[in-house]
Amino acid sequence: MPSTSSPYRIIAVCTGNICRSPMAELMLAEAFAAAGLADAAVVDSAGTTAYEAGRPIDPRAARKLRAHNLISDRHIAREWRPEWYTERDLILALDVDHYGWLRASAPDRETGEKIRMLRSFDPALESKDPLDQGIEDPWYGDHSDFESVWDQVQAAVPGIVQFVRAAIAEEQALLEVQNSQQVRSIS
Repeated sequence: MPSTSSPYRIIAVCTGNICRSPMAELMLAEAFAAAGLADAAVVDSAGTTAYEAGRPIDPRAARKLRAHNLISDRHIAREWRPEWYTERDLILALDVDHYGWLRASAPDRETGEKIRMLRSFDPALESKDPLDQGIEDPWYGDHSDFESVWDQVQAAVPGIVQFVRAAIAEEQALLEVQNSQQVRSIS
């Protein structure tokens, strides 16, 4: 969990980090900024493979983001690194294969509990099995597939913002209690 000096860290994970996860990253970053949490929550993304490492975002994903005034010019695809299990507070899998891979690779049970399907935050899907919460890879499709990714991520964004806001508030309350106890023990 973050302290008052470190933000709550979220990472979105897909296969190559050129379509779904960078779209989720930028959509969430904007949502946190709009919610007044830009300094309190940081979002990044990665792929489970190195297939696309070093490449820019897919042009179709960039076009969809640009249509909503989200600029992706700086995105460079990268592969997941094991240390991110401990460095991130919330790990969002975009599809069930990413979810399974992340859970199987998690170093311990506590870390595994940080891993959630992104669409588990969509109220219409929150009670569904992870197998029913995936976002299919649009890379093989056309522009309509990127529209679908946008819509599916967007449906989950408010739930993620609410979840992170609550986690930050809980951590701040815990820190206040700890500080209060320290002051009492000193006096």
